[in-house]
Amino acid sequence: MIYSIDVRIEAPVQDTEVTDRVADAVRNVFPNADPVHEDGRLVAEAHTLDAFSDVLHEQEILDTARRVFLRNSTDEGFSFSLKKQAAFEGVVNFAVGEPDELGEIDVDVRVREPDVEAFIDYVAPETDEGRPVDPVREYGDRFDPEDADY
Repeated sequence: MIYSIDVRIEAPVQDTEVTDRVADAVRNVFPNADPVHEDGRLVAEAHTLDAFSDVLHEQEILDTARRVFLRNSTDEGFSFSLKKQAAFEGVVNFAVGEPDELGEIDVDVRVREPDVEAFIDYVAPETDEGRPVDPVREYGDRFDPEDADY
């Protein structure tokens, strides 16, 4: 699928945290992001969620991800938050309920092409008994939209 997205990732860095460990947490689930320290937080941008989608497939949490994305979607995109400690281990754990005292990794996805729902279908396809129904892409079929051959 050809798509055009902008992903903004923000994570607070508390005085008790090591900045590099928070940056590692971000890169573990968003390997294409390059976090920069700004005013007590890390900020990063990315233009693909393929590696993140692969983690959702590996952990078999497509239905959960899909619910979170759709619940937090608008005509322009969707947003979600992740637990920092889980991300440090390379695990996706959506932050719901009471905020963690150290803060969460906040992710805002702006979708230019295709429409938001089609992109959510691409990242977290619907499932039947845990298997993607008519997946738009094969698991592990990563590509880099910044690659010249793209």
